[in-house]
Amino acid sequence: MSNVRHVIIADGAPTSVAMEVTSLFGPRTGVAAMVDAMVSRLAVRSDIELTGVSVSWRGGRAEDVLPAGCSGQTFPLPARLSHALWRRFDRPRLAGFDVVHGPNYVVPPAGSAARLVTVHDLTAWRFPDLVDHHSRHYPDQLRRAVAGGAHVHTVSRHVAGEIIGELGIDEDRVHPIQNGFTPGPTGDSTAGRTLVGAPYVLAIGTIEPRKDYPTLVDAMMAVWEVHPDLKLAIVGGRGWDADRLDRRVDARGVTDRIVQFGYTSERVKANLLAGARLLAYPSVYEGFGFPILEAMDAGVPVVSTVAGAVPETAGRAAVLVEPRDVNALAGALLTVIEDDALRDDLATAGRRQVGRFSWDAAVQTLSELYRRLADERSLREGSRASRLLADRR
Repeated sequence: MSNVRHVIIADGAPTSVAMEVTSLFGPRTGVAAMVDAMVSRLAVRSDIELTGVSVSWRGGRAEDVLPAGCSGQTFPLPARLSHALWRRFDRPRLAGFDVVHGPNYVVPPAGSAARLVTVHDLTAWRFPDLVDHHSRHYPDQLRRAVAGGAHVHTVSRHVAGEIIGELGIDEDRVHPIQNGFTPGPTGDSTAGRTLVGAPYVLAIGTIEPRKDYPTLVDAMMAVWEVHPDLKLAIVGGRGWDADRLDRRVDARGVTDRIVQFGYTSERVKANLLAGARLLAYPSVYEGFGFPILEAMDAGVPVVSTVAGAVPETAGRAAVLVEPRDVNALAGALLTVIEDDALRDDLATAGRRQVGRFSWDAAVQTLSELYRRLADERSLREGSRASRLLADRR
C-alpha cells in the first residue's frame, strides 16, 4: 500500500464505510491504483472507520491487501456468482455500515446503508463490442443500483456528464471526483533503451480492443518508412481479445519491430518511460488515463486521442487526434518524434499538468461525500421511524 504520513483529525463519531477491494489482488492497473491510493489514505483518517471487502473466492482474504487501521471482510462466493445474484436479488448483502462503496462499477446490496458506486467510463454502454461478456452486465447492474437509491462517483467530469445523460438522474446524485496521481520511481533511460534494444515509441495499457493497438501498428507503418530504427514497446497484460493485435502485427509483417513486455514492475516501467521517445495512447475511449500522467511525470511527450475524458486529463500538454484516424495519428507521431522544440514544450507543460492531480484532495472530497451520504441516510431513517411511530399512534 502507499505510504501516507498525515492523519486527519475530525470531531464526532467516524463514518463507517465498507469499500470493495477485490481489485487489489490483481495487477495495479487503473482501478487498483485508485483503490490502493484511496484505501491508504482513508485508513489513517479518524473521521472514517474503513472496512475493506473482498468479493473473491480464490483471490484471498481482504486483510492480506489492507494497511494497518483497516479491517477486512471476505464474501464466501466468487465475484462473478455474487454479481450474477446482485443483478436480480439483494443477497448476499453487507450490513452494519453507514456507507457501502463499490469502486469498480458494482456496489453490493447493503440494507439501509447509503451506497456509492464508481463508474470509470461508459465503454460497456458506448462500445459493448469492445468489452468482455462480464463487463456487458455493468449497465443493467448500475441501473438497478441507482433505482435502489445508490449515488454514482465518477473519476472525471466528462463521465459524470455521460452518466447523467445516460440514466437521466439528478445531478446531485452524480459526484465527479478526479483521480489523483502518485509519482513512480525515477527511471533510467539507458536501462530502458537496453531493454528494448533500440530507440522506441512506448505504449502503456492492457492489450484489449478499447486501447486500439491495431490502429497504432498501422500508424507506425508510416513512421517506420521514415525511422526504420524505431521500435514499438508495449507495457500491459494480455486482456480480452488480445489476439486482435497479434493478427494485425502478423498481417503487417512487423513482429520484429514490436516488443511486448506484459505487466512489469514499477521500476521496469519507469525505465521504459525514461528511455521512450514518446508515449502513444491511441484509445477509442477513456474515462481517465493514468498512463498519460505517468508519461508527463517522467517528462515524456504524449500523443493520444480525444477519447472520452482524455482532454480533461491531458489538458494542453499533449498532441491529440481523433480516435481510429490512422493518418492523423501517424502525422502526430512523426511530428513529435522529429520536432525537438515541441518535445521540450510538451515535457514542460506535462509536468505542470501532473501537478493538478492530488490524491489527498480527492480523498478529502470523497470523505466529505461519505459523511453527506451517511447524514442523508440517517435523516431518511429518522423520518421513516417517525412515520411508523405516528402510524402506531
